[in-house]
Amino acid sequence: MSITPTFSIIMSNIKQAVETYNDKWRTVSSDLTEQSEVRFDPRVVLFDMDGVLYNSMPNQEVAWQESMAQFGIAMTRSDVYATEGARGIDTIRRFVKQQQGRDISLKEAQQMYDVKTQVYHSMPDAPIFDGVLPIMQKIRESGMQVGIVTGSGQRQLFKRIFEDFGEFVDEEHIVTAYSVKRGKPYPDPYLMGLEKAGIRHPWEGIVVENAPLGVRAGVAAHIFTVAINSGPLDDSALLDEGANLLYPTMTDFCNNWEQLIDSI
Repeated sequence: MSITPTFSIIMSNIKQAVETYNDKWRTVSSDLTEQSEVRFDPRVVLFDMDGVLYNSMPNQEVAWQESMAQFGIAMTRSDVYATEGARGIDTIRRFVKQQQGRDISLKEAQQMYDVKTQVYHSMPDAPIFDGVLPIMQKIRESGMQVGIVTGSGQRQLFKRIFEDFGEFVDEEHIVTAYSVKRGKPYPDPYLMGLEKAGIRHPWEGIVVENAPLGVRAGVAAHIFTVAINSGPLDDSALLDEGANLLYPTMTDFCNNWEQLIDSI
């Protein structure tokens, strides 16, 4: 993906993005004491998984389309990317209702999701994106925690998370589809991520997302949200949801980490 003028403007205005975030928080806060304390001061970085840590969305696209076709549900490529980040069972219930006019139980949705999981794990492992391990190292060197907040419920993937990122994250810092009753785009998953990290205030966190629903969830939680446009979406799909910063790759975000920290 080429670097667009929009990206260039955002990248060169990290400090402005932080100031805008601080001003917005002070505006929405009704507690005068709290207003005086509001200042972007991150202590944890919460990463989405698919499309952020792993280049897994091409595999996810195939898995969703092939598995749902077995149940008479059609999912386009756009559908897969538009619903990415939501809990799989929620996506399934929504599409069954839309296309078949049925309200299905969580149990039936889970059974359908299990088929999707089987298809996904029949494919080669998705690679880690360039820049992920280096930025986790920088985050730790900055004295911050690393968390993972995913809408996935694929338990096999969680084992791989510990194999790939065990140096930076443990089980206590992972939020999955089973951790919350309301998934993205609700703020609940990211609020849970803060809670697991022992963080009280939204301005003490950073969300890193690639999907519109995930960005919306981070913004709804009032957390400073960085979008990584690793897929086929227009930048506007992420910026319109309220992303504070946008980068085309994780490597670009990693290369600008010090600039973000210096702006605090």
